[in-house]
Amino acid sequence: MGLKCDFQPRQIVCLEHQNTSLYAEVIQVVESRQVCWVRPILLLEYPQGDRTFLAEPLSYDLRPTVDLLWSCALFRPALDTEILPYLTDLFATPQQESNSLAREQLNKFIVQLWQAQNSET
Repeated sequence: MGLKCDFQPRQIVCLEHQNTSLYAEVIQVVESRQVCWVRPILLLEYPQGDRTFLAEPLSYDLRPTVDLLWSCALFRPALDTEILPYLTDLFATPQQESNSLAREQLNKFIVQLWQAQNSET
């Protein structure tokens, strides 16, 4: 466990898998376990894996969903230029109490990521 997790609380991080990106706010880093406690904000799903600026991704507001504990090693810091346009739109609309489609998409993403991690080990 020589790696140090350099994330700070309130920092926005990204977790990517295939054509999907999960953006979340760091709540706390658990150094002893090398995991981040994060609060999901937004899930972007790009059509057919096209991550160019020309492709408009499907976006899901994850603010009313559950927090996650996940390995620090899989996150990367989110760049301002990649997330700010989506955050502007996201916070311009009222937050929904519950969004079953967003929860379903987050669950699907986590299951796929978990399966991919288990198949690599």
